[in-house]
Amino acid sequence: MVVAATGFFDGLHLGHRKVIEKLTSIAAEQGGESMIISFWPHPRNVLQQDAYKLRLLTTLEEKRELSFSLGIDRFEVICFDKEFSQLSTEEFFRGYLIEKYNVSTLVVGYDHRLGHGKDEKNIEEIAASCGIRTVRVGKFQTGKRVISSTAIRNCLLKGDIACANEWLGYRYSLHGVVVSGNRLGRTIGFPTANMQLYEPLKLVPATGVYFVKVEVTGGTYKGICNIGTRPTVSSDTSRRIETHILDFDEDIYGLDIRISFIERLRDERRFGSLEELRQQLLLDKKCCIDKNIF
Repeated sequence: MVVAATGFFDGLHLGHRKVIEKLTSIAAEQGGESMIISFWPHPRNVLQQDAYKLRLLTTLEEKRELSFSLGIDRFEVICFDKEFSQLSTEEFFRGYLIEKYNVSTLVVGYDHRLGHGKDEKNIEEIAASCGIRTVRVGKFQTGKRVISSTAIRNCLLKGDIACANEWLGYRYSLHGVVVSGNRLGRTIGFPTANMQLYEPLKLVPATGVYFVKVEVTGGTYKGICNIGTRPTVSSDTSRRIETHILDFDEDIYGLDIRISFIERLRDERRFGSLEELRQQLLLDKKCCIDKNIF
């Protein structure tokens, strides 16, 4: 007996968790298996391929890990392509939920849609005709605002880390590999780790300077992350992700690094000289020394 929920679940935020809590609760009551059935890539990036590339809150692996941490027994991924997008709700139910995954109960969110043709209003009716029970979960709100992946993306794009983290239920993070830079930071006493993301479509927060938790070489450290174009030292307009790791001096080029955002400290700005930049970085460091990363 399988109790499942389907969807992209980008971010696995507090709204998604309301669905997952209901899912795991029903599975426990029935002695069944709880399952998340997700899609990859994001439907919008397939159906609007030439016009729009949606930035993601979570990579596929992050969604998988978060699902298991929330008590899900099984995480399945369906490749979302244009052919799959043409399936009707009933075709999806019969071909996937019943034949492939043996689902007996489907838990859906308040605005959940399934199948081509936007016949989501008939989900319960179609499910019943296929022998599947449906349980619909209400919306999750904070004040008058409904929590959604889109709302969280907007927070991050404005640099509102506090709100994004609150609605996610955890700290937003970026994961990548340390790549070589111009090593200019070393000349002013602030060497930085330059990050190249593993997932190119992962959303990068707004330009600015952030207090972050850094995980590298098996350790956890405080860090000051600058996301931006480095206007004091470069005319290049491409954005970079550079992190000065406090109390750390190791060669980590080519190694795995994850930064989790705790607080936005200030805007990025152009300084009159490297010395002015160094003095500001000293102030940033002093501000972060007593902050908590746990």
